[in-house]
Amino acid sequence: MEGQRWLPLEANPDVMNQFLRQLGLLPTWQFGDVYGMDPELLSMVPRPVCAVLLLFPVTEKYESYRLQEEAKIKSQGQEVSSEVYFMKQTIGNACGTIGLIHAVANNRDRLEFDPDSALKKFLIESSSLSPEQKAIFLEKDESIRVTHESSAQEGQTEAPSIDEKVDLHFIAFVNVGGQLYELDGRKPFPIVHGKTAEDTFLEDATEVCKKFMARDPEELRFTVVALSKV
Repeated sequence: MEGQRWLPLEANPDVMNQFLRQLGLLPTWQFGDVYGMDPELLSMVPRPVCAVLLLFPVTEKYESYRLQEEAKIKSQGQEVSSEVYFMKQTIGNACGTIGLIHAVANNRDRLEFDPDSALKKFLIESSSLSPEQKAIFLEKDESIRVTHESSAQEGQTEAPSIDEKVDLHFIAFVNVGGQLYELDGRKPFPIVHGKTAEDTFLEDATEVCKKFMARDPEELRFTVVALSKV
């Protein structure tokens, strides 16, 4: 992923909501923190939830698992709905923006946009493109890049330099057609995690998040946020 590099986006719901608002998403749905995975803490998250973002550390254990998972899916196959909006990541540190795009693009029928929304325009114009073509389309989208850059400097922690190696990565979980999908621009395809439904989506997505944590039990750098109806 050499070439363009952006400043990393902070896993901060306020930053994410401001970013999406600047791109023309009406605040009828908002990102909020998921403070824990047990039922009591999940019950505090406003419902319905239409997307979950996970920020996690890219460690040797994770990379080893990712390669095994990819090889297994390539040999066994999986059924991915043509309705899933999926894009590759070619811009360094753009995983936060790509996670947000994946969250919004796969819930376009539920979300509301300003008439002149730059994000809605991007989604409409890129929806028929391949995952690789979508990545190139993002590289050329000035309005999203500029908004990302300003949002990356809005967080509570000081933004790292653009050349600093960041080992944290965002992915999105969405429900498309009753299937739970993991969308990660570093992977060659969406990952199907089985059946889900609107009323169990948050629990189903966080069960997958727990597996990420279990693979790296000594790591604490995990953050989960949910896109909920306000």
